[in-house]
Amino acid sequence: APAPAGFEAPRLLMAGDTPIDTDIGHAAPFLCDWDRDGDRDLLVGQFGDGKLRIYTNVGTDRAPRYEGPTWLEAGGELATVPAG
Repeated sequence: APAPAGFEAPRLLMAGDTPIDTDIGHAAPFLCDWDRDGDRDLLVGQFGDGKLRIYTNVGTDRAPRYEGPTWLEAGGELATVPAG
């Protein structure tokens, strides 16, 4: 489908050779420099379990290449945000 005015056409994002997806529920993507290396990494929250995947950008902001994911942890355990 054509992209709405002012937007690029949708494209599948990959982490290495694997499509970026969620296990369950809707995705909530966010770009930020998580690892403080000067380029934006991709954080993907998923509604179903309240978990957050972190995809590290090993490319650049103009040509991102993502690796991972790793799960957000707190205190050595998987961090979750309750829903409801």
